[in-house]
Formats: sequence, C-alpha cells, structure tokens
Amino acid sequence: MRGVSFYRRFLTIVLVAVSLLWTGLSVQATDDLKTAVQCSFVVPKEFVPGSERGTFNNANHPMESSTISYSYYDNGKDKVLTNREKIDLEKSKEPLLLDESLNLSKEEYQKTLSEAYSKAYGIDVGYKVSSFNKITIDGYPGFRIDGDYQASGEERIYQTTYLIFSKYRTFTVTYQRAEDDDCQDLFEASAETIHVR
Repeated sequence: MRGVSFYRRFLTIVLVAVSLLWTGLSVQATDDLKTAVQCSFVVPKEFVPGSERGTFNNANHPMESSTISYSYYDNGKDKVLTNREKIDLEKSKEPLLLDESLNLSKEEYQKTLSEAYSKAYGIDVGYKVSSFNKITIDGYPGFRIDGDYQASGEERIYQTTYLIFSKYRTFTVTYQRAEDDDCQDLFEASAETIHVR
C-alpha cells in the first residue's frame, strides 16, 4: 500500500517535468503544421478524475497508483493583435523565434526530466529514456517516449508520454504506473484512441 505523499508526488512530478520541458523550448507557430484545437482519448473505466486538472487516477488507489494525465501548451501565436499591438511588436524588433519542438532529442528530453525528478526527490532517481520515437497522429507529428526511474526505497516507475504538435498547441498525454501496477494493456488500448482535431 502506498502513502498519500508518494501518490501526490507521483502526480505532481509528471506535470512539473512536462512544464519544465516546454519552458525550455522556443515555440512559435510554423506554417508547416496544421492548426488543431483539441486532443481527445478514451480514459479506461478503471480510472477516475483526480484532484489535479487533467489527471485520472486508478480507481483502486491506494493499492494501484497508476495515473493518466493530459495537458496542453498554447503558444498564444494565434491571438489576433490590435493595430497598436502590431506596431509595438514591429518597433520592439524582437528576434523571430523558430519552432524547435520537432527537433527535440532523446538526450534533451532525458536531461530535462532527469533534472526535474532529481529536484523533486532531492536525489538522482536515474531517469532514463528507453525509447524515443517520432509518431504521427491524424496528420500531426509528435513523439512517443518511454522512460523509467526509481527513487531509493520505492518501486520502479514506468512512463509513456505522447507529445503531439500542432501549429499553436502542443498536446501531452502521459501514462504512468508503478512496477507492480497491472494496467499496461489498458494504457495501450487508451493510447490507440488518441485523436487530434
């Protein structure tokens, strides 16, 4: 049986790590990507909404600590500017940022999440990416990333993250489970239902 503190940390780290990853990337709309407004997927009936927005917890908590989390990052570049805002932007001579999202590397992702987990636990938990693959869902490019880590005295944690990119929004769906949680088949079935529109 896992304690509440473990469970809360388990959920918080996923959200913080993904936020840190996107904070470090330069993101701007690019003409090569299609516009999308939503990402949807089927949450297995064994999971119920959690206290954190976009998080679903195993209904058998605390015996099962597996979670599914969903978030999106909006780069704000589809905002309609007023004429004054357009003039101010031109006068500022801000350098044009390039969208580097699709150039994300396994090493960069692993380094970012490893640092986030180490900070959250106060020790190096040995976060490693076991697979890092480019994917396409409904014509939108992205990555499927499998990784794992283990804090001292705790079970090994397995995580599969889907990052999907559109012109203005990046969608993230993360499936996370402890070593003894029996839900990998449920996760794979749910991932098959991910759609972007």
